[in-house]
Amino acid sequence: MSLSKESVLKALRGVAMPSGGDPVSRDLVRALAVQGGIVRFVLEGASEAELAAAKPVIEAAVRSLEGVESVTVVVPSGPAKGMGAGPKIGQHPTPQAGPQAVEGVRHVIAVGSGKGGVGKSTVSSNLAVALARAGKRVGLLDADIYGPSQPRMMGVNKRPASPDGKTILPLQAHGVVVMSIGLMLKEDEAVIWRGPMLMGALQQMLGQVAWDHYGPLDVLIIDLPPGTGDIQLTLCQKTRLDGAIVVSTPQDVALLDAKKALDMFRRLGTPVIGLIENMSTYVCPNCGHEAHLFGHGGVPAEAERLGLPYLGELPLDLEVRLAGDAGQPVATGEGAASEAYAGIARKLIEAGAV
Repeated sequence: MSLSKESVLKALRGVAMPSGGDPVSRDLVRALAVQGGIVRFVLEGASEAELAAAKPVIEAAVRSLEGVESVTVVVPSGPAKGMGAGPKIGQHPTPQAGPQAVEGVRHVIAVGSGKGGVGKSTVSSNLAVALARAGKRVGLLDADIYGPSQPRMMGVNKRPASPDGKTILPLQAHGVVVMSIGLMLKEDEAVIWRGPMLMGALQQMLGQVAWDHYGPLDVLIIDLPPGTGDIQLTLCQKTRLDGAIVVSTPQDVALLDAKKALDMFRRLGTPVIGLIENMSTYVCPNCGHEAHLFGHGGVPAEAERLGLPYLGELPLDLEVRLAGDAGQPVATGEGAASEAYAGIARKLIEAGAV
C-alpha cells in the first residue's frame, strides 16, 4: 500500500492510548497531511500528559510505514480550546439506523417551546428536581448548545470526567444527574457551529454520556433550545422519545410560537404529554394583589382546543429567578412556587409518563 492518509490512520488505529482506545477512534488526530514521504499532524483532545506519553509510540508507528521520510507530531501545550481530557464534543454526526434508545434510561421527555424567554430552562431544571424529590431517578440534559444555562441553574461547574477518553461521566446536583455542553466550555465562551456540528454534539451527549453512572434513570428531561430547528429535528428523528412538554406564557405572541412547536412534534411523530403555562400569575409580595402581567388562561384554553393534557400553571415569582441564578432551583425548597412544580411532577407520575 502506498503512503496515504488512509495508511497513516490505519497504523494509528493500532496504537493503544494510556487511558484506553486509540488516537483515531478517540478523534485525537487533527490536520493530518501527507506530502510525498512527509507526514504531519496535530494531537489534541486529551490531557497534555497523556498525549506526551503516547507521542513517541505514535511517531514510531508512523515511521514504520513504507515510504515515510519524516514524521512531525505536534502536541499543543495546554488542553484544546474549550476542552479538557476526554472526547471532543462537536463533530459531525455518525450514521445510525433509526431512532435509538438512551442506554440506562427508561423514559425520555423533551421540554420545548417555539419561542425563547418563556422560562423553558427554568421549568426543565425545577421539574427535574421536583421529580427527584418525588422519588424518581432523574437526568437533565441541556440541549441548548448555543445558550446553555443549566450549569448555572443547577449550581454545577466542574468539568465532567472521561476515564477512557470516550465515555463522559455526568455530574450530579440536587438529586439530578446533569450534563450540558456548558460544562465543557468557559462560561463566556461562544459556540460557533453550523448544523452538522450541533447534531453531532447532541448525538454525543445522548450516546457517550453514562447516564446510568449513578444507577438506571426513570426519566431523562431534555431542555431544548427555542425554535423548530436542527436540534429538535435530530432529537425527534434519532432518539426514542416518550413525549414532549410544551411551555408557553399566556400572551398571544408566545402562544403563536408554541403552536408551531406543537405542530413540529405532531409532524415528527412525537406525542405531546402536556402543556404548561408559565409566568401565569404575579402576586405582589407587599400587598398580596394578584395580577396577570402576560394575560391568563391562554395555554389551558389552547390545550382544551387541541385535546391535549394541561399540566398546570406556574407563577411569575422573583424567588424563582433568584433561586435559578444562585444554582438552587426553587423546587428544592418550600412555598407556592415549589408546590406548583411538585403538582406537575405528580401529574406526570400519575399519568405514567415517568
